[in-house]
Amino acid sequence: MLQILGKASSINVRKVLWACAELDLPFEREDWGSGFRTTNVPEFVALNPNAMVPVIRDGEFVLWESNSIIRYLAGRYDGEFLYPSDPCERAKCDQWIDWQASELNRAWSYAFLALVRHSPAHQDRQQIDLSCANWATHIAIVDRQLEKTGAFIAGPSFSLADIPIALSINRWFETPLQHGHFPALTAYMERLAPRAGYVEYCRNGTP
Repeated sequence: MLQILGKASSINVRKVLWACAELDLPFEREDWGSGFRTTNVPEFVALNPNAMVPVIRDGEFVLWESNSIIRYLAGRYDGEFLYPSDPCERAKCDQWIDWQASELNRAWSYAFLALVRHSPAHQDRQQIDLSCANWATHIAIVDRQLEKTGAFIAGPSFSLADIPIALSINRWFETPLQHGHFPALTAYMERLAPRAGYVEYCRNGTP
């Protein structure tokens, strides 16, 4: 059975858990990370040299990096309905998956650590305000894309790209800041509400 190493409160672990829900894929999960077993031990570092969650074991195969994991699971377990084989359609998914990791994550990092994690090292008011403004700029990009598609982030159908994007939007809503008016964003989250994976692993009160 697929093994997932990482605490369920981690946004990156929740990407993997939600993907498993969409694929109807059974798994076993072990708590690793802050508040649980430390990842800075030889047995974990042997699996992921970055000492970060999530890590999966699928038989003898080991993989880390959440976006790589969800792509692998969709490819391995008949997930073409999530991650199309057509190169153009797949590229549309990939651009939003990669953008979430490279751009959107960077935008909210300081504000989230300050306002939710209450990190003593992230309490510079000017930096918090800058991060909040940058976050709002990136959220506006998502809102415009959703207004354009009228449905999901990469097009008319739910795809693998919606998992990291929706989790980031949830983090936006769960962080105590001014959220502004993004109607397409709100409609999108309502559109996702019937999905069991969304309810359990995304919009569940966890930022």
